[in-house]
Order: sequence, then C-alpha cells, then structure tokens
Amino acid sequence: MIAWFAQRLLQAFAVVLAMTVIVFVGVNVIGDPVAVLVPPDADQAERLRVVAAFGLDRPLWQQYLSFLGGAVRGDLGRSFVFNEPALRVILQRMPATLELALAAMLLSVVIGIPLGLYAGVRPNSPVAKTMMAGSILGFSLPSFWVGLLLIMVFAVQLSWLPAGGRGPTRELLGLQWSFLTPEGLRHLILPALNLALFKISLVMRLVRAETREIIPQDYIRTARAKGLGESAILRVHLLKNILIPVVTIVGLEFGSVIAFSVVTETIFAWPGMGKLIIDSINLLDRPMIVAYLMVIVVLFVVINLVVDLIYTALDPRVRLEN
Repeated sequence: MIAWFAQRLLQAFAVVLAMTVIVFVGVNVIGDPVAVLVPPDADQAERLRVVAAFGLDRPLWQQYLSFLGGAVRGDLGRSFVFNEPALRVILQRMPATLELALAAMLLSVVIGIPLGLYAGVRPNSPVAKTMMAGSILGFSLPSFWVGLLLIMVFAVQLSWLPAGGRGPTRELLGLQWSFLTPEGLRHLILPALNLALFKISLVMRLVRAETREIIPQDYIRTARAKGLGESAILRVHLLKNILIPVVTIVGLEFGSVIAFSVVTETIFAWPGMGKLIIDSINLLDRPMIVAYLMVIVVLFVVINLVVDLIYTALDPRVRLEN
C-alpha cells in the first residue's frame, strides 16, 4: 500500500511539472500585457520600465525558470491588475467557489442517487421513464440559459430568491461561508441548483445503469432466497456496490465543477475564482491566469489521489491486488 501511494505521488508530481510547462508557455505566447499595463499616451521609456519591472524583457525560458523557482516557494507571480501575489488573490476567492461546488455536488448526490435507484429497480414505471426523459434535458440544456431562466422565474417573477451575489457570510475554520447565514443560504440556492443540474442527471443515469447491472447477479438472488427484505437488499448489497463507481465519478466531477463554474459564477455574480479568471482574461493578467490554472491542476491531482484512496477502501479487490 505504501509503495502504491508513493508511486501515485510520483505520478502526481510528474503531471504537475508537465502542466507547469504547458500552462506557462501557452499563456505567455498569447497577447501583449504591456498594452494593458501601460497607458496609451506613455512614452517609450515608461514602456521599457514596466517591461523590465515585470521581467517581460527576459527570454521565455528564463521567465519559466523564475516562475518554477517561485512556485516551489509558493509564489506564483504578482498580479498585473491587483498588484498583489496572484495566489493570495485566488485563495481569497477560493472559499466562495468551493462552497458553490460542494453545494452542487451535495445536491447531485442527494437527488441523483435515490432517483437513479428508483429508476433502476422499477425501470418500466411511468415515473422512472419520466425521470430518465428529464435527465436528457439535464444533459442538453446549456447552463447559461438555465441560469437566466432560474433568475427570471424565481428572482424576477416570484421574488422568492435573490438574483445574484453571495450575501452575508459567517466565519468558520478561518474562512467565510454564506450557507451559515439564512440570507447567504438564499443566495446560494439558485447558482448551486444551476451548477448541479447536469451532475444530477449524470449521477442518476449512472446509478440506474449500475442498478440494472447488479440486480440480476447471483448474490442478489441468494439474498432474496434467504428471505431478506427489499430494503435490506438495497441498503446492504446493492447500494454498497453502486457506491464504488459513484464515488469515482463524483470525485472527478467535483474537480470539473470547480474548474468550470465560470459560467454560473458570471451569471449569478458569484465572487469566486471563475469570475476572477474571466476578469483576468479580459485584462490579460498573465500571472493571475497562470496561477489559476496551476491551482486547478493541483486540485485535480489531489482529488484524483483522494478518489483512488477511497476506491481502495471501498473495494477489497483493489487492496488485494496491491
């Protein structure tokens, strides 16, 4: 087990190192940040001073080595726009994005697993067929359109929920969270629901497929022959085996929710990392873009590692093979 974990850590380090090259080179060959940093009426001397101050006059490989050395020390560069360490600005916005992503994934699990189980156990019922048809809409409808529709219905027409913003927050573990206040929770509902719609459909269809595959198995028939009730079979035999692929998918999708919450955060004016990266791209803030992408890469690697550990804990066959 220790050797396997060490091998996974080495692979994760290699992935992060390779991504530093791809991200840094890819971002730094696009656009001219000097046009954003320097006023149009500035003279040549001022332009040269700004270029030298941010190290943009050095060859790209020297800029990369400088970035890599700073990254080892936790310094991912200084934002052109905020004039602060880029990592600090991102970490200030990260709790909002994590809160939104956690709420979306919680909705997808709490709603998707029971609906998928019902559709798998009773596939021919009208309710199950309706749910599966609705899951296709969850896959098909674009999130920006659904977000605008949610705002139109629940914020404009019914005035039940606020249209945007994060609302008041309360501190927990040194971070600010909006779900701890009633008004903040009201602000969280619409963006979390919009972000969770696709994931609910994904989890529901995955659980249904796994349920239909497991129900004909011999151990399910044996449990029924022994007189176990349907609820006990679902809870003890069926749900435990379904959790293995569900944990894998939910873990990977959690990373994608964090990385691709840009649209939802923009529509609902949610002050997270997604809105920050959109503003940084518009202003061509290279250090902020690089820092954001590297944070996302590290999050994906860590989440994959945690998913592998949970998968190993849930499936004894993996432990035996290791």
